[in-house]
Amino acid sequence: MGTSGMVIVGAGEAGVRAAFALREHGYHGSVTLIGDELHLPYERPPLSKTEDEPVRPIVAEARFAETGITLLRGRAVTAIEAAVNTLALDDGDSLPYERLLLATGASPRRLQGLNYGKRVHVLRTVEQAAAIRQAMQKGHHLAILGGGFIGLELAAMGRKLGAAVTLIEVQPRVLMRGVPERLSLALQARHLHEGVNIICGVGIEAIAENDTSVSIALADGRQFDADALVVGIGAEPNNALAAEAGLLLENGIAVDDHLRTSNPDIFAAGDCCSYPVAVYGGRRVRLESWRNAQEQGTVAAANMLGKAESFDAVPWFWSDQYDLTLQVAGLSDGATSLVARPISTEAEILFHLDPDGRLLAASGLGPGGAVSRDIRLAEMLIARRAHPAPSALADPSIKLKSLL
Repeated sequence: MGTSGMVIVGAGEAGVRAAFALREHGYHGSVTLIGDELHLPYERPPLSKTEDEPVRPIVAEARFAETGITLLRGRAVTAIEAAVNTLALDDGDSLPYERLLLATGASPRRLQGLNYGKRVHVLRTVEQAAAIRQAMQKGHHLAILGGGFIGLELAAMGRKLGAAVTLIEVQPRVLMRGVPERLSLALQARHLHEGVNIICGVGIEAIAENDTSVSIALADGRQFDADALVVGIGAEPNNALAAEAGLLLENGIAVDDHLRTSNPDIFAAGDCCSYPVAVYGGRRVRLESWRNAQEQGTVAAANMLGKAESFDAVPWFWSDQYDLTLQVAGLSDGATSLVARPISTEAEILFHLDPDGRLLAASGLGPGGAVSRDIRLAEMLIARRAHPAPSALADPSIKLKSLL
C-alpha cells in the first residue's frame, strides 16, 4: 500500500501539526496520517472546557487534500515491523515508511470492575463527551471522581448546565499535583460558591450501578446516588505499539531532545512520550498539554527531515473553570520559596524560586486573560535560568519585561 514516505500514527494535535509541518518544510514525498477515530481530527480541550458544541476540527477537511496529506480515518495500526520499516494495519494491509512518528496520545485511567459507557464514563473522545453532557441536564446529579483538571473543568461545566455536582478527591485537596495550595484552594472555594459539593481526603469503598443510578459508598460510611459518574483519575500513555516494537519506554515512549526514540527512524510526540527538559538538567517529563503536543509535532517533523532541532520549551499548561483561567509555566519541584505578585483584586501570580534564587516556575490564577502576559514573560525568565530579585517579582509596578 503506497510508497515509502513519512507516516504518522495518531491524528490528534501532535500528529496533525506534524503532517502540515512536513509540507511547510518543503517535503514533497508521501505523508500519511492514521487516526483510529472516524471523525475528522478535532480539538480535545473543548470537550471538558466548554458547554458549547464540542466538535472543533483542527483543520478543515479540504486542507488535507490541498496539501497532499493522506488521512486514513477509523483505522488502527496493529504492529510496527521496525526491522523492515513497515506498519501492519487492521485490514491486513501493510504500509512502508521512511520515517515514522508515533503521536498516539494517552487514554483515561479506569477503575477496574466498572461497566463504562452507560452511567459510568471517562473522557477522551467526542462520543464520551456527548454522553457526559447528557448527564449534565437540569435536575440530574453528576458525580465526579478526581479533583484534577478534567474533574474540575467538568464540574464547572455541569454547574453551568444546571446539574447538581458532587466531586470526590481522595487527596487532602484538589489539584495536588503541580498547582500551589494557595491557588488550588482559591479554585476550590470558587467551586463551592458555585454549588459543587466537594469531598476531599476520603476514599471510595464501593461503586454499584443499576438501571436508574450509580450508588457510591465512601470509606467514611457516607453513601449517595448519582445519575452518572465520571472517572477522572489521570491518563496513561498509549505505548503498546512502541512496547511491542521494542522501543525504550520510560513513563511513555522515551525520546531524546530531538524527539527521536531508541530506533533512529521512529519519533514520538505529544501525550504518549517523555522527553528531557534542558532547563531542569535533562529531567524527563511527560506532559498532557495541547500546546506541548503542537510544539512537539512541529519539531518532530523538522527532525524527521534530517534537521537537528532541540525541543527545549518550558512546560506550560492551562485550565479554564467558570470565568477563571489557571496557567502554570515550569516545574516547581525543588522550589524553596514563594513570591506573590498581585495583578488585581481577583488575580495573582506566584513565583517559585530555588535556594539560589533561580526562578523555577510561575503559577497564575485570574479572570479571562488577566495572568496570560505575565506568565508568558515568566516562561521566558525560566528559560533563561534567571535569578530575578524577589522584591521586583512581588512589585506589580515593576514590569516583568524589564527583568529579562
